[in-house]
Amino acid sequence: MSLWNTQAVRWGKHQFSQSPFEPTRRVWPAGVRLAVMVVLFVLVTGLAAGMRSVAGENPVLSLLLGAVAAVLALTVYAAAVRFLEQRPATELDTTAAGSGLRVGVATGLGLFGVTLALIALFGGYGTEGGVSVGGALTVLGMMAGVAVVEELLFRGIIFRLVEELTGTRGAMVVSGVLFGGLHLVNSGATVWGALAIAVEAGLMLGAVYAATRTLWMPIGLHFGWNFALSGIFGVTVSGNEDQPTGLLHGVLSGPEAITGGGFGPEASIFAILVCTVPTVVFLRLAKRRGRLYTRQQFRSAGTASAS
Repeated sequence: MSLWNTQAVRWGKHQFSQSPFEPTRRVWPAGVRLAVMVVLFVLVTGLAAGMRSVAGENPVLSLLLGAVAAVLALTVYAAAVRFLEQRPATELDTTAAGSGLRVGVATGLGLFGVTLALIALFGGYGTEGGVSVGGALTVLGMMAGVAVVEELLFRGIIFRLVEELTGTRGAMVVSGVLFGGLHLVNSGATVWGALAIAVEAGLMLGAVYAATRTLWMPIGLHFGWNFALSGIFGVTVSGNEDQPTGLLHGVLSGPEAITGGGFGPEASIFAILVCTVPTVVFLRLAKRRGRLYTRQQFRSAGTASAS
């Protein structure tokens, strides 16, 4: 390994270190940090989208560039937190990564499996054509990058910093609405689909972060849900009609309230009902753990740390 590569690895490990360190500069107000980090991650999101475009439907390139996008986004986020907030990125503690990702992925796969089973029970799902392993691998790489970048932006930055300004409940609403709104840019987007995403995914992922205070489980859940949608069952993800075909080629038919229509199963009433259950469970867990905060609590904590 070259000297440059060795230094790069050491720098990367340093960003994820959980050791406390002495602040070298003042911490900017939450609103300023929010603006700076959102702009930074808009650039990261654009870079990740460019990588997906380059990869196309090539499984090897998709896996490689998906992994690069994920690692790049995680490293940039951790470095930004250390610089702007003068603290370790505890929400990305690597010792919790394995368990958080495993539980999150399993939960995401299970939740969508239940959703699609209900749709199929009402005759809304079928398949045509054969099986495409290459398609599944392409989606695997693509969704890995998508899940990491979007969770860092919407839960790591928007939820976390808006929470300092409004409290936990306000952060859930703001991050959920913005997360749903993001999906209006997709080719098959609908207002109903965006609202459904805001409720079933925005609120659920916010609740998971609030309860765990780690980004690993939301990342895993986001990935598991998206990969099940497109990578396994081959249906449209969030109205994105130009995505690669996964393992199966799914076909939806029947009332849009059941199937979600052109937006895909995420606009189905079943998706909302299924995802409401973990949302309530994790919110109750967050409350039991004392992790539902008010704006006044953040202000008091800031005053105490400054004194």
